[in-house]
Amino acid sequence: MKPDRYQKSRALLERAERVIPLGSQTFSKSRIVYPANAAPLFLSHGRGSHVWDVDGNEYVDFVNGLLPVILGYDDPDVTEAVTAQLKRGVTFSLATELEIELAELLCELIPCAEMVRFGKNGSDATSGAIRIARAYTGRDRVAVCGYHGWQDWYIGATTRNKGVPAVVGALTHKFPYNDLDALRNTLESRKGEFAAVMMEAMNAEEPREGYLQAVRNLAHEHGALFILDEIITGFRYHLGGAQTLFDVVPDLATFGKSMGNGFPISAVVGRARYMAEMEEIFFSSTFGGETVSLAASLATVRKMQREPVHEKLNAMGERVIALTRANVERNGLSAAIAICGKPSWSLMQFRDAAGATAAQVKSLFLQELIGRGILTAGSYNMCYAHGESDLAQLDRAQREACTAVREALDAGDIGKRLLGPPIQPVFRVR
Repeated sequence: MKPDRYQKSRALLERAERVIPLGSQTFSKSRIVYPANAAPLFLSHGRGSHVWDVDGNEYVDFVNGLLPVILGYDDPDVTEAVTAQLKRGVTFSLATELEIELAELLCELIPCAEMVRFGKNGSDATSGAIRIARAYTGRDRVAVCGYHGWQDWYIGATTRNKGVPAVVGALTHKFPYNDLDALRNTLESRKGEFAAVMMEAMNAEEPREGYLQAVRNLAHEHGALFILDEIITGFRYHLGGAQTLFDVVPDLATFGKSMGNGFPISAVVGRARYMAEMEEIFFSSTFGGETVSLAASLATVRKMQREPVHEKLNAMGERVIALTRANVERNGLSAAIAICGKPSWSLMQFRDAAGATAAQVKSLFLQELIGRGILTAGSYNMCYAHGESDLAQLDRAQREACTAVREALDAGDIGKRLLGPPIQPVFRVR
């Protein structure tokens, strides 16, 4: 890697941190999640499956905006739709027909959806769903499994809870995935006090046979609503969400990310008797019906309906998983590096190895990948625009990155090969 490869990025970070805390709007897009001095910090543009940083370096993007970019950057169908809508207007003084069109489409595709309300990000939707559950049941406590956004009700129960009243965080109870007894014990510990059980349908680990259905039944036994957080899985795992893929129908569900190919939009969907609470609770925002994002979502979802988007995501993602495992095994790194998850969203797992911490292994692996034109923070978020040349470049980069990790472990000097301190997690949620 050239020593001046990220010169402009470093200069922009210095400038940004004078006026923006952390220099970024999002923890997971900031300097703390990438190997120090070995990754770009600012991007300038994207096209298809590639992005360019401010220094002019080109990358195959496997981050894709933290999963929203499911079709690819500057997708022609989405760009055409939003350009046409821009000329008509963005935010109006009353509702528009676009809201009805998209809501009708979601009700057609998503098993649990009878009514829909829109937000701008995942935290809007998950917080709205929890407020519905609390209003409907008259209860305060919630049980959660996974990551559900930055609002007080959830983040107060994590280690990133600074600024959240302890009394708020105490109402949220976390339970481990695929462990029905743990959830049962949680619900029984405060019997009659839980408004909802909210969970991600899946992330790294496959649900055990019947697990999601059992969670729903257990929630109902305790008088709580069952909510699926499909901010990530919705429109990425299946056009009807993970609830279609795993054949489980929740009371409420939340969608976001991939439903707009990068445009800011999210949704709370669910059974009409629960969604009716939206007429009384306060879930209201000036930009909830912003039309450009609605147009982008309609174009995105309709393209998924008429083209083999999910077939390609899965086929390409399966090959990414296979080549990753082959490169890891070829270098005898299976004890230190693994890959799991679904093909459209697979995640790398790093473990301590002889003479090296998991953070050091991850940092060196990413350092070597990024330096070879692969942008990833430890996962492979597939998009429809990924092609054969992208996978070939990933394979070459992985081969060399795995070799570099193997040599560092054998030499016992992995720390010396890092260009900066190892990556530290924002907090552990999965």
